[in-house]
Amino acid sequence: MFNPDFSNAIKVIDRSEGKSGTVFEVIEYTKPRAGEQLRQVRIYIKEGSIIMQSGALQFMKGQITMDATVSVATALKGFFTSKGSGESLVTPKYTGKNGEIYLEPTNNYYYVLELQNDEIILDDGLFYCCEDSIALSVHTNTNVLAGLFSGDGFRQPKITGTGVAVLESNVPFEEILIYQLNNETLKVDGNFAMVVRGNIQTKIEKSSKSIIGSARSGEGILQTYTGTGEVWLAPAKNYKPLDTLLLTRSI
Repeated sequence: MFNPDFSNAIKVIDRSEGKSGTVFEVIEYTKPRAGEQLRQVRIYIKEGSIIMQSGALQFMKGQITMDATVSVATALKGFFTSKGSGESLVTPKYTGKNGEIYLEPTNNYYYVLELQNDEIILDDGLFYCCEDSIALSVHTNTNVLAGLFSGDGFRQPKITGTGVAVLESNVPFEEILIYQLNNETLKVDGNFAMVVRGNIQTKIEKSSKSIIGSARSGEGILQTYTGTGEVWLAPAKNYKPLDTLLLTRSI
């Protein structure tokens, strides 16, 4: 059996071309499966390299090789993990020319970002794939409420550089509230800030319980963002209490 026109089954809902001519597409299947709308990232490599979340590959075609030596797992202590296992693994690098890569289809949502000498702090689990012109590292925020840490600070994944990156989330982009800060301050009671982009200083502090309740934070803890740039919020996202999350990420 031969299907000459796979394009009838999908539509391209987002697309961006990187520095080396590599094209990142988000495709959506036109017929839902069991009530779920499946989406998938498709990458056309002209001549370059990409880095992706471990376990994300579905299949690839063309002159593409995998280098399993690129790893940020040690530095991030679990931020970049295999899907479903929770174990830190190598973050693989795929290099080739004139090839195609398909990543696993899911009912999650994908955000395609174009970085221009940017530094972006991410919520845990958002990173999916990027060009190798973008560096993966960890942001450590030591400007935190005393008593929650053993000196290591609060760690989050970070991407830095110029190129295309793709983020994965269970929240549709339409439900993301993007605040543009212009030398302003934003205070968030809870763990639903997903992306911090620009010249923004972060601080974790205790709120006054007489002013702000502790239903979201657990112990009346606020995340404060001050400066110029963007903060992405997902108000409808399900999240753990902030004090529990802080303790988990400081281990």
